[in-house]
Amino acid sequence: MTNQEVQDINKLLAESRVIAVVGLSPKPDRASHYVAAYLQQHGYRIIPVNPVAAGTSILGEHVYPTLTMAAAALAEQHILIDLVDVFRRPEEVVPIADEAIAVHAKGLWLQLGVVNEIAAAHARAAGLAVVMDRCTKIEHARWRQNTRPTTPAQS
Repeated sequence: MTNQEVQDINKLLAESRVIAVVGLSPKPDRASHYVAAYLQQHGYRIIPVNPVAAGTSILGEHVYPTLTMAAAALAEQHILIDLVDVFRRPEEVVPIADEAIAVHAKGLWLQLGVVNEIAAAHARAAGLAVVMDRCTKIEHARWRQNTRPTTPAQS
C-alpha cells in the first residue's frame, strides 16, 4: 500500500459519517450486508443503494434505487453523503463514480476484488479520495487499532 492510499484510507474513515453502500444486499450472509452492519455498529450512518430492494429497509435504513436519489432525499434533511462504498462488479463502477462526483461525495471506495482504473481516474480528477480493492471493515479495524489513544501503564 502506498503512503497516499494509507492517507486516503485514514482520512475517509476519520472524517466520513454518512456512507452510501452501493450494492448493499438484504441477505445477512452477503459481504455487503455484514460489512455495512459492522460500519453501522461503529457509528457510521449507512445509506443502502440497491435498485432491486428500493423502497424496502436494510439495517433499519430506507433503500434507494440510485445514489443520486439517495443524495437528493438526504439533502432535504441537510445530510450529505461523505463516502460511496461500492459492492458491484468492476465493469459497473464508472457510472457509480460519476454519480459519486455529482453528489459531491468526498470519497469512492471499491471493495475487495473491485478495480476500475477509469472510474478511479474520473473520481480523482474531480477531487475525490479513492480506495480500490480494499475492504472497509478490515481497514476500519486496522485504523481503529492504530488510532486508539494509549493510556499510561498503571504501576
